[in-house]
Amino acid sequence: MRTFISIDIPQEVQKEIKKIQEQLPEFFGKKTELENLHLTLKFLGEISEEKIHQIKEKLKEINFQNFEVKIDSLGVFSESFIRIVWLHIGGCGQLQKQIDENLSDFFEKEKRFMSHLTIARVKGVKGIKGRREEFLEKINKIKFSELKFSVSEFKLKKSELKPEGPVYEDIGVYSLK
Repeated sequence: MRTFISIDIPQEVQKEIKKIQEQLPEFFGKKTELENLHLTLKFLGEISEEKIHQIKEKLKEINFQNFEVKIDSLGVFSESFIRIVWLHIGGCGQLQKQIDENLSDFFEKEKRFMSHLTIARVKGVKGIKGRREEFLEKINKIKFSELKFSVSEFKLKKSELKPEGPVYEDIGVYSLK
């Protein structure tokens, strides 16, 4: 079972993200569906049913307060070979570290956690030579007000990859205090 631990994005924030997605320059690829927007705290990969039970028990031990996060910037991974357009989410680092710590018997700790939401997967930019620079220039001109929301839970999810895109299902929900 392909799994990950994440925070879901509230619907009112999803609507604001859609407005940002609508401002993206043209590209070949796909915008992330609103219902699939999430912040991955830890990707676990393919896991057996037995190990899932052990992971669920370790996640239940996490004792963490509700907290607020903010979406404050837009960017891309690898400006020379653009594949992902993301929004940065600030304020999740401590929860991610605690999850990492609790699961350290099963998984290597993250070397560098980049708290982001993937809002588009780019296969190529439209047009001819020089379009990458133009694409980046347009991305850098997109302005939006900082988006904030409260986090009161995180989830263990399974991901099923289908031709039309991934399908996510909650297999564990963990409330924060």
